[in-house]
This record gives sequence, C-alpha cells and structure tokens, in this order.
Amino acid sequence: MRITTLLALFLGTLGTLYVSLGRADEPATKATAGSEKVVVSPKATEVHFSGMLFDGHNDLPWMIRDIGNSTFDNFDIAKDQPKLHTDIPRLRQGGVKAQFWSVYVPASADASGDALSQTLHQISIVKTMVKRYPDTFEMASTADDIERIVKAGKIASMMGVEGGYSIENDIANLHRLYNEGCRYMTLTHSKSLSWADSATDTPRVNGLSDFGREVVLEMNRMGMLVDLSHVSPATMKAALQVSKAPVIYSHSSALAINDHPRNVPDDVLPLVAANGGVIMVNFFSGFIAPTETLKKNKEATGTIYDVVDHIDHLVKHCGIDHVGIGSDYDGVSRLPEQLESVATYPRITQLLLDRGYDRESIHKILGGNVMRVLRAAEKVSAEMKAESK
Repeated sequence: MRITTLLALFLGTLGTLYVSLGRADEPATKATAGSEKVVVSPKATEVHFSGMLFDGHNDLPWMIRDIGNSTFDNFDIAKDQPKLHTDIPRLRQGGVKAQFWSVYVPASADASGDALSQTLHQISIVKTMVKRYPDTFEMASTADDIERIVKAGKIASMMGVEGGYSIENDIANLHRLYNEGCRYMTLTHSKSLSWADSATDTPRVNGLSDFGREVVLEMNRMGMLVDLSHVSPATMKAALQVSKAPVIYSHSSALAINDHPRNVPDDVLPLVAANGGVIMVNFFSGFIAPTETLKKNKEATGTIYDVVDHIDHLVKHCGIDHVGIGSDYDGVSRLPEQLESVATYPRITQLLLDRGYDRESIHKILGGNVMRVLRAAEKVSAEMKAESK
C-alpha cells in the first residue's frame, strides 16, 4: 500500500501519539466500541526497552523521495515531522533498536525497465540518512553488527528490497543489491512476475518458475533473507519447499482474522514453523481490521487490539518463535487507533503483558525471532559456500 498524496498522509497521521516512560504525552484518539485507551505501565516500559525492537518494514525512504524530493532538507527527521509516521524523536520514544528500511520502487518500474536504477536511488536515500544522522543510525551487515550497534545506543539499519523486479531477471543484480547492503528481498510486490506470483495479481507460474527457485537458492547462498510478504499462497509454499534457510514475512498478518490476500493462510502457518521462519505483523488497517468489521465499514481503521489479535492467532497456530513486528509505517494510508506512529510500539508490549505473555516471549516477538532467523540464514550461507568449494 502506498500513499500518493499529502492529504492522505496528513489524514492518516492525525492524532499521532507519543509514548515515553509509561505515560501518554498526548491524549489518545477516541477508541472504538469495545476498546480502551492503552496506558503503558512502568513494568511494560521496562520490558519493552530491555528487549530489542527490530521492525521488519518501514517505508520512510519512499516518503522522503515521494514528498520530500529525495532530500532530508525538506523533512529533517531530527525534528518532529507530523506528516510522516517516522522521525528520530518518535523512533526513540517507541524504543526502535533495529530497522529494515524498505527500498521499495513501484511495480510499474518493471514495465519501464528501470527498476534496478530506481532501487539504487532508494538505497542512496537510506545511506544519506545514516550519514546525515550518525549519532542515531548505523548500517549493519550481520546479526553481530546489529548487536554491536544497539549496544552503542544507535538504531541498527538494514535494507530490504520490495519486489523481485528490482533484479531485472538477472542474478548478478541480486548480488549487486546484496553488496549495497540489502539483506532481504520480497519476491514480488503487487504484480506477478515471470518467475513468481503475487497475492494480488493473476498467477503466471502457479508458484515459482525454475528461475524463481534459482533466485531463492542463490539468496540462501548469499545470506539474503527470502521475504514472502506480497506473494501468493502457491508461491509461499513453493519457496518454503525450496529454501534451505528460514524465510521471513516482513509485513504480513493473519488471513483467518481478516480475509485479505495479503495475509497468511492458516494452512501455510505450520510450514513456516517447520521452516523456522518468522511472520512480522503488518499494521495497515486494511489488513488488520477483522473481516466482518470491514464488511460493515470499508473505512474502518481497526485498533491496536486487532493487531494484537493477529499476533495471538499467529502465536497459537505458528508458535511463539515465529512471530514478529513489521509495521509498514510510512507505507500505508490508514493505521489502527493507538498505533499512529513509531512512538506507539510500547502499547503493544503492554497489551501482550495484559494477555499473559512473559518477558521472554515478548522479547522474541519484538525482535528476538528475526535475529534468530538472520543468524540462521548466515549459517546456511556459510555452509552452502563451504560445500561449493
């Protein structure tokens, strides 16, 4: 989902909440029936900030390009930026310690033939951000890098390619993107490719083609995470069968709660668990609000309680080791009540405590699980490289 106008973004960020040290600094937006304002307790604050919040998907680089003319001069994120979901003060308030920054480019780039060059431009925006704010961000290449950077008090930054069209059907370009610092690639975006099918388009290969399987295995060999957000169930199953390393869903939720093609079906969940992967829950209202709610009101936003319902469902059917957070901030037009910006993550920790999750389980969801997957992918890469010698 992408915002195309300033008006949509502005409306989507009204009521942005700031949460720090267990208190709400601004009044909460009006809650829907059956939900209550979440007040973050000192215990939840301690649990939240003692863990590693590693979000799987944030589209700030695209917003800097789309409405900021690709420069932080127009949106200095060291200051509050109410037209965005993300800025440095709110990242700190939310306790973000590691982030996959999406280097998304539109699916139309596939047809125009410049997907790679556009992706490289997005990469340059991320690198410019890290260079401009060196006290806040540092690029990470490995799980060890992430731990080192977080211990230094900075936000460890990795990049994720959103759409396999960015490699322009050339494995050499996959290597180039890895060498530029990208550590996952979403196999498709909104349109099916000649080698992989999208969840939101007509299938072309009913899963993966031979080249698609080659891409997955080469990503394994490189240590690049295979991201199955946006792909069709058939492609999910094909990739899970082929991949030698755990996969991720960088920003997807549970189909059983909201019957949207971008969400993960229940019959895939045991396969993800067997693979060792992680599903990182997306916050977009259109994916989160329960199906029945959306049938009654297509403009429904849902609430933070709906997001935690998705987490609960995935934990129940996939396991506590296979669930994470992939917000999609700055890539969506609507957000659930009480999750209006990156400042609000501690509220999720509060609700997880309220529902009986212990510290260890919460830390797994916040980032421990994706760190495990990253380390596993690095191990598989080393093994595959050793076997090929």
